[in-house]
This record gives sequence, structure tokens and C-alpha cells, in this order.
Amino acid sequence: MPLENWTAWPAREALTQAGVPRRRRVMSWVIRSALVAYFLWSVVRDDVIHGWGYAVLAAGFAICAAAVAGYLRTTLDHRLWFSLGLLGVLSAVGAGAEAAGAHAGAAGLWCVAAATAVERLPMVYGLGAAAVPMAAYAVVSADRPTRVVVSVVLVVIIGYSLRLDDEARGAGFRLLAQERAARRAEAESAALAERARIAREIHDVLAHSLSAQLVHLEAARLLIESGADRQRIQERVAAARGMAREGLAETRQALSALRGEMAQVEDFLREVAASEGAELRVTGEPRRVPAEAGLAVRRVAQEALTNVRKHAPGARVEMGFAYLDGEVELWVRDGGARAPVSGLAASGAGYGLLGMRERAELLGGTLEAGPAGDDREGFVVRLRVPA
Repeated sequence: MPLENWTAWPAREALTQAGVPRRRRVMSWVIRSALVAYFLWSVVRDDVIHGWGYAVLAAGFAICAAAVAGYLRTTLDHRLWFSLGLLGVLSAVGAGAEAAGAHAGAAGLWCVAAATAVERLPMVYGLGAAAVPMAAYAVVSADRPTRVVVSVVLVVIIGYSLRLDDEARGAGFRLLAQERAARRAEAESAALAERARIAREIHDVLAHSLSAQLVHLEAARLLIESGADRQRIQERVAAARGMAREGLAETRQALSALRGEMAQVEDFLREVAASEGAELRVTGEPRRVPAEAGLAVRRVAQEALTNVRKHAPGARVEMGFAYLDGEVELWVRDGGARAPVSGLAASGAGYGLLGMRERAELLGGTLEAGPAGDDREGFVVRLRVPA
């Protein structure tokens, strides 16, 4: 046994009655009361008390009861010297009973002091404190040495068994507290993850919808300043109003996604491609895409198209969606800006690509974004996620 186990106090949970079933507490009190009654009866039976001796017996009983109650409190507070002093009171009362001829009462007090010392004190101090009353019992006992040794060993074993039982109950309480703390941490982590998910949804919906509206409203403002005809201005305003309707629809879709209610991702891509005038190619064997992967594809498609409107207005857009082995792939490519890029292209905080990449990495996927390459103009965004 490690040295710290010999000098350590039992856990606080082990020294309390917390968690002990009511029936067991009642049984313990019944047994204790029966033992107290037996030892008192033994004192009376020995016919060593007469007259004022009964008052002395009552005073000794009260002193022992107060010492035991105080001992339970001081050991709970890990107050070693006070606890040892109270055990000394029990041993001293036992010595007085032995001097008066109440041998059974003295033996009972010494056994209680020894057993409770082993049960509730640090082991090295408990064994030392138990040695004093047990030595007194061995000295005055008239039994054969073998019976005395067996009695002493049984008392120590009883105290140690009670200690093990208390420590097992205390360990169970600590494990329960740790499990509750782990569940609280898990619930907090899940709440934070859900908040992050909602934040991504809000950003993706608003970035897609509001940036499109800003493009049309900015164009309408420029037309007004340039003195353009009324019909062209109305077309831009009507387009902005249409984007507002689409934003509202996307908000409803986001709420449905948060509830786990979404249409197939392929149908969504066909709708958004048709609304943006993009060309969509679907390859592979169609299958149902998990909700989280489908949501990532939706949001990346929206964000990529938003970036095309902001940074390459008027560009030809191609989209591809492929069902691969164990994953799906989405790519969005523009052919380069055909219309002049206004200052609006610089609007926004620049978190679109970062948010898309974070969304992909959370699912164990990848996102690549950069120039189209192969001597082709434009920009391409490519997403792969497990599905």
C-alpha cells in the first residue's frame, strides 16, 4: 500500500451518511441500540453498582455519547488531535468501568474505540489509536491468550471492513459527481456547437440574400445618378425585391435545415442554378445525401454564387455535382468578370471562404478555392465532403 494511503483521511463522502439507504441506517441504529442495551444490562447484571453508582453510570453513558458524537464531527472535519482525544475519553471511561468491576462494559467501550479508530482515522493513526484500548483489553482479560488475540483481530477486521465499505460508497459518490460534471460539460459543448451551427446558417443566408440585394440596389442608385430611364431602374428594384423574397425563402429553408427537414440537395442545386442562369452537370449514381453534408453543399453553392455576383458580375457560371464513392463533390466555376467590378465587390468582412472551409473541415471534408487554371479565366470553388 502506498505511503499516502496510510496517512490519508478517508474521503469526506465516506465519512458521511449521504447515500446510505434509509433501511440500512435504521438497521444500524437498531444494532447499535441493542449493543448499548446489552452492555448496560451486563453492568447491572454484574451487581457492581449500588445507590449513587447508578448516577455515575448515567454520567458515564452521557460522557461516552457526547464523545462519540463529537468524534463523528471532528473526523468529518479531519481534526486529528481532537479525534484522538475523544477516543481517549472512551478508553478512560472504559478503564473506570473496569476498575469498578464492570468488565463487559469496559470491553465494549474499548472495542468500540478501536473499531471506530480504524474506520474513520488515517490508517497509521487509526491502528495506533486502536492499539491502546486493545492492549488494555488484553491485559485485563481473563480469557486464554488465543481467544484474546482472536478477539483483537476481529475488532480490527470489523473496523477495517467498515472503512472499506465507507470508502467504496465515497468512491461511488465521487464517480457520480464526475459523471454529472462530464454530462454538464457535454451539454455545454453541444450547446456551443449548436450555437456555432446557427451562426453559420445566419451568416450564409444573410450573406447570400443581402449581398444580392445590395448589388441590385447599388445598380439602381447608379442608374438614378446617371439619369437612366425609369424602366431600367424599376427592373433593378424589382430584382432586389425578388432577391428579398428569395432570402425569405432561404431563411425558411435554413429553419427547416436546423429542424432536419430538407429537400434533396440535387433538387436544390437545380433550382438555384436555374435562378442564377448557371449550367449544372450532375454525375454519378444519385443517392440520399446525409443532412449535414447536404447542408454544406447548399451553403457552399450559395456562397460561391454570391462571390460570383460580387466579384465577377455578368460572368458565365458552371456548376457540377458528383456522387463519388463515399463522398460527394461540388464545384462552381465562373468565366471571369464581363461587367466592370464596382466598389461593392470589396464589401463584406471576407469570412465567406473561411466559413465554407470551416464547414467542410467539420465534416471531415475539404474545400479548395482559387483561379480556374489551365489558361482559363475565372475562379473555381471545389468542395468534397463524406456522404
